Amino acid sequence: MSDSDVLPPRLSGFERECIDIFVHAAQVLGIPRSVGEIYGLLYASPEPLPMDEVVERLSMSKGSASQGLRWLREVGAVQSTYVTGDRRDHFMAETRLRKLAGGYLREQIEPHLHNAEGRLGRLEGEVAGLPEGGDRKFSSERLQKLRRWHRFARQILPLFLRVANKI
Repeated sequence: MSDSDVLPPRLSGFERECIDIFVHAAQVLGIPRSVGEIYGLLYASPEPLPMDEVVERLSMSKGSASQGLRWLREVGAVQSTYVTGDRRDHFMAETRLRKLAGGYLREQIEPHLHNAEGRLGRLEGEVAGLPEGGDRKFSSERLQKLRRWHRFARQILPLFLRVANKI
């Protein structure tokens, strides 16, 4: 049984398969399933959809839909658009890979790398407080390895962002 077999029957086969693809992609990236479902539905839709239709078509709570749409907007994966004669916000999927990859890197990876600097500083304080000996030597070596990994990630992120902008 595929994941698309558990989706509501009011979805077309095309919509089900698109949702299935993005649910699996979300799982690989550690993103909630509901976010993959929302993006998949919007990706498969030729017209922008209002949140209440996303809720209905995916049999999802308003809270999950709202939170998922907010996250998708923050990373640039969906856009809010105006539909003439309808005061509700409508959403459409961003389909340019450069926007998707760049947004994810900027919103998810970059803040993590920035926050790691403070954590590494605190870890250094912990290592300095250890008594001389084997534990301190081991911990110091591991700290230095973490610092190298962090430095490498900080150097490679701009490259990933440049590559994402060329896709």
